[in-house]
Amino acid sequence: MAFTELAYAVFLPLVFALYWLVRVKTAQNIVLLVASYTFYGFVHPWFCLLIATSTLVDYACGLLLDDERRGNVFRRSVLAVSLVANLGMLAVFKYFNFFSENLGALLGGLGWQVQPYVLEIVLPAGISFYTFQTMSYTIDIHRRQMRACRNLVDFAVFVSCFPQLVAGPIERATRLLPQIESPRRWNWEQFFSAIPLLVLGFFKKLVVADNLSGWVEQVYMLQQPSLFVLLAGTVAFAIQILADFSAYTDIARGSARLLGLELQENFNAPYLAVTPSDFWRRWHISLSSWIRDYVYIPLGGSQVESRWRLAGILILTFSLSGLWHGAAWNYVVWGVFNGVLLVGYHMIGLGGKWTPTGWYQRIPAWSLMMAFTLFGWMLFRASSLGWVVNAFAAGDLGLSGADLFAGALILGYCLVYTLAWLLSFAVSRARYQPYWTSVAYYWSLLALTALLANRDPEAFIYFQF
Repeated sequence: MAFTELAYAVFLPLVFALYWLVRVKTAQNIVLLVASYTFYGFVHPWFCLLIATSTLVDYACGLLLDDERRGNVFRRSVLAVSLVANLGMLAVFKYFNFFSENLGALLGGLGWQVQPYVLEIVLPAGISFYTFQTMSYTIDIHRRQMRACRNLVDFAVFVSCFPQLVAGPIERATRLLPQIESPRRWNWEQFFSAIPLLVLGFFKKLVVADNLSGWVEQVYMLQQPSLFVLLAGTVAFAIQILADFSAYTDIARGSARLLGLELQENFNAPYLAVTPSDFWRRWHISLSSWIRDYVYIPLGGSQVESRWRLAGILILTFSLSGLWHGAAWNYVVWGVFNGVLLVGYHMIGLGGKWTPTGWYQRIPAWSLMMAFTLFGWMLFRASSLGWVVNAFAAGDLGLSGADLFAGALILGYCLVYTLAWLLSFAVSRARYQPYWTSVAYYWSLLALTALLANRDPEAFIYFQF
C-alpha cells in the first residue's frame, strides 16, 4: 500500500480510531502490528513472510546476545547468524540476478558461454530499510549499547511499523523501541503538529515531484540529449528526488505522530551544502549515520592516520552505499563518485566540518558542490553508464532553437514548482501565526494539491530500494 493510494486515506483513519480507542499499550501495539502487516502485504502478502522471518531471527539472536553467561566466541557466532540471515535475504531477493547476469557476462568474455540463472521474483518493497534496521538492533546488543527486547510483539512492531517501513527513516532500536515499549497518551498538540507534515508531504509528492517526473522521464528516454537539455532534466530530477523522498518522510512522520510515535528527520536542506561531508550530514540522514556507525567506523575510518588508507575506506564505504540503493552499475559508480569526491575534499583540507567563513567563500563552495551534486544525480538517474558516455560523446551543447526552448521550458517548470514548495515550507515554519491563519493556509494547500496534483501518481522513488 502506498501513501498516495485511496486505500491509505481509508486505512490511516481506521487505524488511528481503533488505536486510540483501545488505549492500553499492549492492545495498541497489537493493533499497530496487525495494521503494519496489512499495510505491507496489501498487494503481495508473501512479503509478510520475509519480514516475519527477519523479525523472529533477530528477536532470538537478540535474546542470546543479551545472555551474560555466554562467552565472546558464542556471541560473535550469534551475531554472524543474524548478519548472514539478513544479508542473505538481501543477496537473494535484491542482488542475485545482478550478480548472476554479471558473472555470466564475465564468463562469456572469457570464452565460456553460460546462461545465467535468473530468479523471477518481485523485489520486496522496503527490504533494504527494515534489514538495516534489524541489523543495527543485534549489532547494538553485541556492542552492549542496549538490552534485548523481551516482548515479541513490541519487537515485531519496531521492525514492521508501517509509517516508516517501506522507505524509512531507518530508525535505531535505541530510539524507537523505548517509544513502543512505553504507554502512549493522547496529546492534542502532537495531533495538530502531525497535520502540517501530512499536508506538506502530499503537496510535495503529488504536485512537485510527480509533475516534474514526466519531464525527467522524457529527457532520460532520449538516446542522445543535448547537454543543455540534459542539464535541465537533471535539475528537474534533483528537485523531484528531494521532493519525493522528503515527502515520504513527512507523511511517515505525520502518520507516526498521529499514533504517538516520533520518527527522526531525514533531510536538512541538503542543497545548501558546501562540501560533500556537509551534504551527507543533510541528505538521507538516517542512512548516512547508519553507514557511518556500522561500516565506516568499524573499518577504522575515524582513527586511521594514513591518507591513502582513509581514501580506500571512504571509497569502499560509498561503493557499498551505492550498491545499497540498487543492483545496477550506475548506482555503484554513483557511490564511487561520491567516495572519490569526499577523498578529494579531504586531501585539500576541506573535509570534515569545514565551513566557509564568508559569502566570498560560501558562494563558490556552494556552486561547485551543486555542480558535483547534479553530476552525481545524472549518474544515479541514467539507465546505464553507456547512456551517460553517449550523451557526452555527442558533444551537442544544445544551442539550437528547439533545444534552448525545451531546456528553458523544463527549467521554468522547475522554478515554478520550487518557488511554490519554498513558499509553502516557509509559511508552515512561520512562528506566532494566528490559529485561523494556519487553518486557512493548510486548507489552501490541500485545495492546491487537489487542483494541481498529477492525476496518475508515481510510485515513490525509494520504493525500488
